[in-house]
Amino acid sequence: MKDNLPRFTLRINRILLDKLQYIAEFEGRTKNKEIEQLIKKHIEEFEREHGTIELINK
Repeated sequence: MKDNLPRFTLRINRILLDKLQYIAEFEGRTKNKEIEQLIKKHIEEFEREHGTIELINK
């Protein structure tokens, strides 16, 4: 099934990728969903400190 989600290629050290896999499995997620959760958490922390990021719709 096709979706309209943007794609992003990530180049990462094998050790970090293996550790991410371990954490993702522990949390019951895929690596992709684990990365998504980490990004969301980072954005929330950033916005708490610096204010909401306002995006201009394209």
